[in-house]
Parts: sequence; C-alpha cells; structure tokens
Amino acid sequence: MLVRTEKPWPLNAWYQAAWASEIEDKPFARTLLNEPVVLFRDAGGTVHALEDRCCHRATPLRLGEVVPEGLQCGYHGMVFAGDGKCVVIPGQDKIPPQARVRSYPVVERQEFIWIWMGDPDKADEAQIIDYPWNDDHENWPHKHGMYHVKCNYMLLIDNLMDLTHIPFIHRNTIGGGNQMGQVNATMDVKKTDMGVHYIRWMEGIVPPPTYQKGAGWTNETRVDRWQEFEYIAPTAVTQWTGALEVGRGAKQERTQKGGFSLRLWHCATPETEDSCFYFWTPANGYKPEDAEATEVLFQEIATTFVEDLEFLESQQAAYDRDPDAPLVDIKHDAARLPARRAVERMIRAEETRPAAAAE
Repeated sequence: MLVRTEKPWPLNAWYQAAWASEIEDKPFARTLLNEPVVLFRDAGGTVHALEDRCCHRATPLRLGEVVPEGLQCGYHGMVFAGDGKCVVIPGQDKIPPQARVRSYPVVERQEFIWIWMGDPDKADEAQIIDYPWNDDHENWPHKHGMYHVKCNYMLLIDNLMDLTHIPFIHRNTIGGGNQMGQVNATMDVKKTDMGVHYIRWMEGIVPPPTYQKGAGWTNETRVDRWQEFEYIAPTAVTQWTGALEVGRGAKQERTQKGGFSLRLWHCATPETEDSCFYFWTPANGYKPEDAEATEVLFQEIATTFVEDLEFLESQQAAYDRDPDAPLVDIKHDAARLPARRAVERMIRAEETRPAAAAE
C-alpha cells in the first residue's frame, strides 16, 4: 500500500535536490517535500539553498538574481546570504535581525547536490551515501538524467524492488529474450540497517536487446545475468547489473573484462505526496574507452525508464481514484515489502521521538 501517514516522508534525512551541473549562475527553483526551495552558487561557487520566499513581501526569490553578496530579491532588491540572513536593503542602513529567510544544509559531493529538509542541528554529513563511481570517469563514464514523475516517490522505489516487470514492459531494451527465464530468477534478499539488498541471477538466458547492442551478442548467445540492487531509505537505490557468456564463471567473478556491466544510480526525491523527481545515471563499465557506447547506454536506459513512467503515473491515478482498495502481495514482493518497512520505520521514529523526550 502507499505510505499515507501524517508525515509521508522522513524529514531528517539527506535528499538529492539536483545534479551539481543543474546549479549554474542563476537562481534554481525546485519544490522538495512540499517546500519551495531556491538554490544558487555564491561568488566562490559554493551551493546554498533558501526558502523560495522573500521575508519582505513574500516574493519568490527565484525571480531575483545572484549578486556578489548573495541572492537578490527581484522585487525590492533585498539581498540574502547563503545562511538566509539579509545583508543588503537598498536605501536602508540598518538591517533588522528578523530580516532573514530559512536556509537548508546543503552538500555538494560526487556530482550530487544533497539537501537536509529537517532539523539542521541533526544534519550529519557522514550519513550521505557514498557513490564512488561518479568520481571514476575513466572506468565508469556516465551521463545524468532526471524525470519529473507524477507519482508518489515510493511507487518508484517499488518499481525498482520488483524486477519481474522487466520482460513485460521492457521487451525492446533490457527485457526481451525468455520471459520465464527472467521471472523465475533465483533471488537472495537481505535486510540492511537502512533498507534492503538483493541480487537476482538468470542463468543460461538469451541476452536482452540492450545487452546485445552493448556487447555485440546475438539471440544465439547464452549468458548468465545478474541484477544487484540496494535500497537506502528513504529515496536511493544503487544498482550493478551485467552478464557474461555461459561458462565464464560469472557467479564466482563478475568483474571480468568483456561481457556487459553497468552501474546505475536511482533517486526518487519527493516533490509532493503525488509527484517526485527521478534522478538517474547509468555508468558504462563494459566499454569505458568508447564514448559512443556510453551515449548508446544512456539512450537505452532513458527509453527504458520512459516505459516505466507511463505505468507509474497510471498506478498513481488508480490509487487516487480509490485509495482504500485492497491490494495483494505476491512472492515477488520479497524486496519491496522490506523497503516499505524501512522508510515507515524512519517516519515512525520521527513521530515518536518528541514524546519520548518529554518523558
């Protein structure tokens, strides 16, 4: 079922607000967790995030411009520094202490812009997910993508936790081949402190079209294929997927040269209860020296995800029509259900902490 609590997401967590490349020399606005936020780079290139609302006349700060002192409101010229304090009021020397807007902790790391929407005193940078493949352009060249999706963020996580949809939705890209060989994959699921990890093995199958394009295989080839995913609550999923020809011992050593191998980052940052931003980036681990292969991989994954989005947005519309209609869990929900429980635990912990402190 959909997460429908008074708090549809935990606040005290790091969320991906943007790709670093999205924040340039102009105000960049994005609604995150139902809060309008504006991001900008200061004169030194450091990224900051402020409430997108001037404290003078509630003008959205996204309508202003970046100046050497900070972010200037486009209405009356007040300037706010990265910490939210007003530092310039045109025509007025004294700046009242209440002239400020909310600021949010922000960290730029590994091509991500991370934001903390909860209690700023609890923002611990050590909790930010490490994704070293974004630092390794030589061995894992990659491109970034982002889709604005009209569905609850956990529907997108659900989609990544149950891959038995792949041979049906994605016949022309990462699906195809023998459907039952993929649906009947062996699957090892383990709960983690922050979510769930699983790996699926499909042995002796026909490689799907995307794999054939990447590795030069044909329908006559048989491969041992793996899909390894880890959900890190509340919004991130890391993926390592690939295949080697049957007989090469893929289960014993997946890092062999040749074959097909990619890393994928997925992140579903909530915009509202019924919409999210889907950040993703595929990294080419099979022909890293080939720029064209990296571009082909990106386009193949982009096509695949567009196919997913039609289903996810249709699911959301069906939920909205009848949110209380019962749903049935099946065998293939073995990773999806622990993922749901992980984010629900985070939400409950925030809801119960104040009461415990009062005691």
